[in-house]
Amino acid sequence: MRLQHIGELQAESYICMLIKYPVPASSMFNRFKISFFSLLLTISLCIALSATAQKVVAVNDRVDQHMFTFTEIEWLKDDSNQLTFNDISSKNYSGRFQPNLSSTPQTKDLKATYWFRIRIRHSSLAEKRFILEFFDQTIDHVTAYLPQKDGSYRLKEFGDTFDFEERELHHKNFELNIRNDNDQTQSYYFRFKSSQIADVIIVLRSVDWFISYALDEYFYFGIFYGMILVFSFYNLIMFIAMRQRQYLYYVLYNLSVGFFEMSTDGIAYQYLWSSATHWNQIAYAFALYATSVFALLFTRELLFVKSKAPRLNQLILYIIAIRTVLFLYGLLVDRSLLTYKFIEFIPLAVAFYTGIYIYKNGYKPARFFVLGYSFLFAGFSLKLLIMLGLTWLNFGVATYYSLSICFVLEMVFLSFAIGDKVRILKHKKDKVQRQMMRQMAENVKLKDTLNQQLEVKVEERTKEVFHKSLIIEAKNAELQEANDLLKQQAEEISRMNVLLEQDNQELQFNVEKVTRDRVMSADVDFEEFSKIYPDKESCNLFLSELKWKDGYQCRKCKNTHYYNGHIPYSRRCSKCGYEESVTTYTVFHNTRIPINKAFYMIFLIYSTKGKISSHKLAEILNIRQSTCWTYGSKIKLLMEERKTILKKTNKNGWSKLVLE
Repeated sequence: MRLQHIGELQAESYICMLIKYPVPASSMFNRFKISFFSLLLTISLCIALSATAQKVVAVNDRVDQHMFTFTEIEWLKDDSNQLTFNDISSKNYSGRFQPNLSSTPQTKDLKATYWFRIRIRHSSLAEKRFILEFFDQTIDHVTAYLPQKDGSYRLKEFGDTFDFEERELHHKNFELNIRNDNDQTQSYYFRFKSSQIADVIIVLRSVDWFISYALDEYFYFGIFYGMILVFSFYNLIMFIAMRQRQYLYYVLYNLSVGFFEMSTDGIAYQYLWSSATHWNQIAYAFALYATSVFALLFTRELLFVKSKAPRLNQLILYIIAIRTVLFLYGLLVDRSLLTYKFIEFIPLAVAFYTGIYIYKNGYKPARFFVLGYSFLFAGFSLKLLIMLGLTWLNFGVATYYSLSICFVLEMVFLSFAIGDKVRILKHKKDKVQRQMMRQMAENVKLKDTLNQQLEVKVEERTKEVFHKSLIIEAKNAELQEANDLLKQQAEEISRMNVLLEQDNQELQFNVEKVTRDRVMSADVDFEEFSKIYPDKESCNLFLSELKWKDGYQCRKCKNTHYYNGHIPYSRRCSKCGYEESVTTYTVFHNTRIPINKAFYMIFLIYSTKGKISSHKLAEILNIRQSTCWTYGSKIKLLMEERKTILKKTNKNGWSKLVLE
């Protein structure tokens, strides 16, 4: 319009110049030149006027909806906040409106007032009723000046600072009925004032199209929020059953996302707090804060960040603390800080990087976590780039709801991540159980082998005894010939029977002793000892059975109920959550010696009553002498302290040195 106004002034000046200084009649060539240049000037002015003039949108029954974009919307910024409708509708301000250069204008200066103007060509022949719809539900205050048939204007105010019941149509967006009772081209003016950046999305819609569109939109909203509730309810049940905080954080994160979406799309204002206008101005800030915090807490818990990436764990805690301080400062001191929604990009990026880092380090459940956050990161980045001015990325409705779609995809893949984590933990548990079963089978096999060897020895001794009995019978036959020697032979036979009986008893006792104490014999070597305790798993199993043979009791709260901890064979209190590893409060806690070698060292020191040297231990176990001396001194000190207890033990006495 500014160029149009300048062009009109130039045309008027040129015509006045021709009138004031007429061309002589005798100069036909000059007259022809001036006429030619006048024609060129007229054509150029027409092109300039047509290029810069505001486009008019016509009401047409064949077009059910039309979104105003680019030069169809003109705007005027009022830094003084003092301009009235009479001022901006006057000729002095008419030329000051600027054509919109982006698909969607925005009120970027929160301290200023913005005026917007659109032009509509009405048609009295149109049979359909039409409305104007404003998409952004976060606009605080809009004053609409709607032209009437007689040239006057009707004033209508709306925005989220007004009660929901005051709207013409009870819909989450703002709608205005327009009168289409003439064939004029009329200008509509809108005065915007908002405490946060507002998107000026204006759509001309027929009422029939609006009803169909609104029903479809609310249907998809129902699916979206229904999915959030279903996922949240399922994981809440899992939390109640499993008592794992990852499920609780996931539920709170999903509900925070739903709370934020409801606050920004107007559903919450329509159904939850239709009269709480002040709360409606800040509800989204609470939702954003909760979304960021619970997303980071869920990331910590799901991916074991504390143990797998301690530095990232510290970074997450710092970000939660900083985000909390910023939220409280914005809530209590400077409310304008709450409008910077894209500050959540930082917590999102940290959670995304944490997932990538832990997945690269080999933790498989992080793969679905990374995939879900990839969608959310893409949607968030798209919104951020559009806000920074890359309007060519705006593809209409798909872009407008892109973040909601990405939230749904992320929610699905995060559920997969939780399931994947549970599946992998179950697989590890099954693997440990299979190893235990294999070990038990090997133990049974070893036991059967020993029993077979003993049976062979018993059979050989039995044959020997039977052979001796035959000799005795032969001698008895010979003694019958000599009655004098019968008594002596009888006494000798009795004595031999007694000796045989003693031998049999001793043999039976030796068999039992070999069966019971074969591994605990003093002359067993490390290779034989390792058959019983071949690896860390078997040692930890023995420790867990020894440590909690009388039942479990939490050392913090004395609770007797527990769950399996994150570390194999550890136990976690079901009440206070304290987790106690199998080596805690034993002589193996924090030792750098392989636990099966530490077992054998205790056994050797105990079986030799502490007389074995550290050099001998180092030679047997292939460990440095200084390490053997340090650890051996600790065991010998325990033997001295517990010598009274050790005297009363008859087997497996070395196990009395294990528990502290």
